[in-house]
Amino acid sequence: MADHPRWVAPVTLSLSLSGLAVASYLTFVHYTEPRALSCPDSGVVNCLKVTTSDQSMIGPVPVATVGVLFFLAMSLLSLPRAWRTRSRWVRRLRLTGAVAGVVTALYLVGVELITIRAICAWCTAAHLLAFGLLVACLCAETDDRLLTT
Repeated sequence: MADHPRWVAPVTLSLSLSGLAVASYLTFVHYTEPRALSCPDSGVVNCLKVTTSDQSMIGPVPVATVGVLFFLAMSLLSLPRAWRTRSRWVRRLRLTGAVAGVVTALYLVGVELITIRAICAWCTAAHLLAFGLLVACLCAETDDRLLTT
């Protein structure tokens, strides 16, 4: 197993914790007052329209809560100790989680654009953080030393 670049552990942990903060904020606002979102609520960027749509729920669970669980799991998998382990399962789980996060984000962007016809700036931030996690995890898995400089 090749050693990962030194920057990967702090970057993935920072991205995961940032995503956890965004998803927690969206979950908190969902359960308190959706109109309190710090985001425009008219035009194409309309967080209120997105976060209160039928598509913002998976059964009784807000999509934002699923985001909290995702970013919490990725935070645990991004701890320095998790990066130091030689376990293939941890590496595979981390990479699989990052891929699942981006696939989910692409699906949600499609729902926002096609079904809801609005995008949420906070959701977009979470999607970009998931993408950043995938890029960092892929960099860690490559043997190309040019990426480590």
